Amino acid sequence: MECAGKGSGTRCLGPARKRCGRCGAVSYCSASHQISHWKVHRAECERLEQQMKNLDLLNDFPFTFSQESTVQISEKQESRCSFLRKRGIHQVGLWVCECRCGASVTSFGNSRLESDTWNLSNILCPCRGITFASRLPTFCWKDYYEWRCIPLQSPVSLLLHWPLTVYHSIQLAGLGSLTSEISKLCIHYLGPEKELLQLAVFGELRALFPGVFVQIELIGPAVPHHRDGDKIDLHSYAHCIEQDCDCRYKNENTSCSIGHTSSAVTLQLHRGYYHERFLDISKDSHPHLVIAPNAGIAAYASWLPTIELIKEINVPAVFSDYCEEACNLAACCINAVTNQPPRLPIQLNPFRQPMVVEDSPLHLPCYSNCFLFAM
Repeated sequence: MECAGKGSGTRCLGPARKRCGRCGAVSYCSASHQISHWKVHRAECERLEQQMKNLDLLNDFPFTFSQESTVQISEKQESRCSFLRKRGIHQVGLWVCECRCGASVTSFGNSRLESDTWNLSNILCPCRGITFASRLPTFCWKDYYEWRCIPLQSPVSLLLHWPLTVYHSIQLAGLGSLTSEISKLCIHYLGPEKELLQLAVFGELRALFPGVFVQIELIGPAVPHHRDGDKIDLHSYAHCIEQDCDCRYKNENTSCSIGHTSSAVTLQLHRGYYHERFLDISKDSHPHLVIAPNAGIAAYASWLPTIELIKEINVPAVFSDYCEEACNLAACCINAVTNQPPRLPIQLNPFRQPMVVEDSPLHLPCYSNCFLFAM
């Protein structure tokens, strides 16, 4: 935990152990830094105080490992590394960038997909197609696990939060009914980073949108130069470790749902900022939806021309971030550019990643894709 007053003048005097007595969300190294920072903090203090009252709600997940992946990591009793190591998935397969010591986007190699393997038994994986004609019933992890016949001890939600957030964003944007009327759904996905090492998990969109061809354009500066323009076709789900599982020999002609035609997901990578690449990309792929996971809008000036572009093209856009406060700051930035409040107010994402971010700058728990709002 860094001192909230760091960089405000004098050097920090030590660890940030003195918490704000009102909100409890930020800490300081000394009383002098707390006093000097008050002129900044008072504008957010009451808001953070209200957010801190939602701690139990933020940590509320149905999984058997929920206490371990939330409170115990926050209190340093566990770490992301130890959590993954206990389950035999530390630094392997799709999990290589889920801890500090794992791979980063800069290690993104020359292969088209770094991994398409869960490194888990098929009992714990959504590696097979939907064999019954039913749609995802409601919007929560528990219902999703039941629908996919996955036991609640399975950690796959730690990666499935990417495609499930896409699914939930489509519902929030009011495009859910559209998917039953069209054969192709086009999404512009802004600012991918860790996702670039976990692309196979987007194959789960085949189950979520049966009979629909899903095209996702992933655009961002983290895409390596040598991968700019790469196209990845996902005709199957990510694989389990069982050699005799159906996922090992299903092919692109396999239907993912009874009564529907075969579904597929195509991903295409584009290096650069959205406002720089939009004209080229949109020639063949005009979006039904723009989505920006963990956007950090208030932290990067490069978002301003992108926000202006999204307003101009008048396409629904959903943004997420690690905590409610980041979304508040982002909404203020968007309002300053568009002169309009969010089309959909800031709300908790039921499909946020169920493992807390280590060493958050706030005492408020942070989760990947934690809160959502839309313009």
